[in-house]
Amino acid sequence: MAFQQELRHHYGPQVHIIDSPFLNGLLAKLCHPDTYQPEINRIVEVLYTHMISITINNEFAMEKFEQETRMTAMHPDKKLSGSRINPGQKAVSVNLARAGTYPSHICYNFLHFSLPGQNVRQDHIFAARVTNSKDAVTGAEFGGMKIGGDVKDAHVIFPDPMGATGNTMVTAIDHYKTHIEGPARKFIALNLIVTPEYLKNVLAAHPEVVIYALRLDRGLSPQAVLDATPGQYWDQERGLNDKQYIVPGGGGFGEIMNNSFV
Repeated sequence: MAFQQELRHHYGPQVHIIDSPFLNGLLAKLCHPDTYQPEINRIVEVLYTHMISITINNEFAMEKFEQETRMTAMHPDKKLSGSRINPGQKAVSVNLARAGTYPSHICYNFLHFSLPGQNVRQDHIFAARVTNSKDAVTGAEFGGMKIGGDVKDAHVIFPDPMGATGNTMVTAIDHYKTHIEGPARKFIALNLIVTPEYLKNVLAAHPEVVIYALRLDRGLSPQAVLDATPGQYWDQERGLNDKQYIVPGGGGFGEIMNNSFV
C-alpha cells in the first residue's frame, strides 16, 4: 500500500506516479528553459532524495525494533520502539550513464541510511540510443559496463530521469536477467518523467517491473484522451514526437546535467 498520494490511472498497480505539489513545482522548474547548472543538479538531488525515500518505504521489508536512547540511563524501563527498514536486505543502484549518473549516486548514498554498507552496491552501464536514418529510436546500445556481482534477492534500482521509449530500461533489465546471477527480489525504475509509450514498452517486456515517476507526459494526445483518466485510452496516448523526445518534457537532461551538449 502506497504511503504517498498518487495520480489515478489505468496502467496497472505496479506503476506509481507521485502526485506531490512540492515535487511537481520543482520538476517544472527543472524543465524550464532558463534552468542550467549549478541549479539543475541541486533540484535533481532534492527530487531523487524524495523519490528514493518513498520507494524504500513502499517496496522494502520492515521490521519492529526496540532500543535504548540517551534517557534510558535515567528511565531503564522506557525504551524506544517502532518500525524501520529491515537492514538485512540488499540493494543495487544502477547508473545508466549519462543522465542517470548523478541520480544513481544520490540513491546509492541514500540507501546507506537504511542498509549496511556491504549490502549496497552501485553498478555502471554506458548506454546510448540507437536511431535509424529518420532519427527514430530503434533500440539501445551498451558501450561498456561495470557490474559488481550477483543480484540474488536484491532490489535492483534504475534511477533514470527520462522514461521516453523504454528501450534502454528494457535492455538493461534484459541484461541483468540473462547475464547476471539472480533472481533479483525486485526491479524498480525511478523516473522523473514517463510517457505512455515508455510504460507500455517496459511493462510488455518485463511485466513485474515496479515503476515510480513524478510526472506523466502525454502532451501529443488528442484532447478527448487528455480529458480522460490516464491509461483509459492507452493506445491513443502519445507523449513522444517523431524523434522520440518527450512532450512537453524537459529537453535533454543528460546534456544539461553534465554541461556536455553532444
